[in-house]
Amino acid sequence: MKYIVIALIGALASVLSNQGIAVFNDGFRPIVGQYFNGEISRKELAAMSFAISFGLVIGFGIPTSIAASIILIHCLLLTTDIIGSFCNNSRNGMILSAAIGAAYGLAILAGLEFVVKLFSYMPYNFTSDLGSVSGYVTVAFAVFPAVGIAYQHGFKKGMTTGIVTLLVYFLVKKFGTFAIGAGKVSLNAEGMAMLAGMIMMILYAAQQKGTEHTNEGLTQGFEGNILRIRKNWLLLAIMGGLIAAGTSLSMIAGDPASLALLASREYSNAGLTALARAIGFIPLVFTTAIVTGVYGVAGCTFVFVVGLFLHGNPIIAFALGFAVMIAEIFLINIFAKYMDKFPGVKDMGEYVRTSMNKVLEICLLAGGIVAAEKMAAASSGYTGIGALFVIGAFLLNKKAKKPIVDLAVGPVACIIFGVLLNLLLIIGLIAVPVPK
Repeated sequence: MKYIVIALIGALASVLSNQGIAVFNDGFRPIVGQYFNGEISRKELAAMSFAISFGLVIGFGIPTSIAASIILIHCLLLTTDIIGSFCNNSRNGMILSAAIGAAYGLAILAGLEFVVKLFSYMPYNFTSDLGSVSGYVTVAFAVFPAVGIAYQHGFKKGMTTGIVTLLVYFLVKKFGTFAIGAGKVSLNAEGMAMLAGMIMMILYAAQQKGTEHTNEGLTQGFEGNILRIRKNWLLLAIMGGLIAAGTSLSMIAGDPASLALLASREYSNAGLTALARAIGFIPLVFTTAIVTGVYGVAGCTFVFVVGLFLHGNPIIAFALGFAVMIAEIFLINIFAKYMDKFPGVKDMGEYVRTSMNKVLEICLLAGGIVAAEKMAAASSGYTGIGALFVIGAFLLNKKAKKPIVDLAVGPVACIIFGVLLNLLLIIGLIAVPVPK
């Protein structure tokens, strides 16, 4: 049964990514939304998915899974994000993504230690540093409501929202952990800060009379975004059921903490840990889904909680996980509808789109510079070269005959830079510094 479940999870998750219905990486979700808004091409989407997720798979997901003999869901679902984006957005591409995803799931379950070893044979394994590319996406995305308000209502209101966003982030970081019984609930600072900004965005919009628009684009109102999720409720519900069943079989876990407890057969404690994490992530998952039209493959991660508390009962876990995902979609749909009824909210569409795009451009470029600097320092001992390469690529790209969008420059430049570093190591122009 384990092989069937893992193959189905890999196949369906890849299809969800391929069709832009849901992805696992929180930092990748807004980028998928940009693709469906026509801001980036499929090739650029694929390149960014690789840059954002692959380092985490190799450096975090697979090693953690191998160490515990339980699959950390990151090493499966981050890869299915990549698989889905690399396959064409067509019927054949969808079928291909399902086949590759299923094969990958089976390979992960059978053991992929050789993948880690394969990359360790490179003169310099730069994949772990690629994770830094998306290091600022989740936190920076919290500021897009303030930027959108500045575009729509002016600098003062935008600055006010920015200050509120920053204060909420700081307060949640400092005081956002609560003790409930023997467990702790930690609120997600990024999600709460974003939620605060969105509330202010709605309040400002409610003060304006809405104007009529004929544009039916996804960014013209939040209900339009959520329609993409709502119409695929069955696929998402099946995904929720499969993840719950896989967790019930002690095959997968949603985070390192619950994975360690699951490996120790402390099922109740693992369930409480997963529950606390899921509660904290509700604002992040719901708000990004509403503004991008792309959901999380595991939803708000309550499906892991279901699997842990129903350990050894995969069929019941599947049924309850199925129901939990439907409940999430129902709740987010109600939330989106109420947001869309506010006067003036639909007029925010273009400003939301512009602000999201600008925020992503900056944070992916900054992340790319940080990642390239880490690569340069670790592979040669020199600093500044990585920043020079990425910044130069960003500026020169603007004068290219066929420039790629600014969003993609940071991630793509990092991949190219990593390859070039290995070539320089091979020919002997640079050498990995020896630790003193």
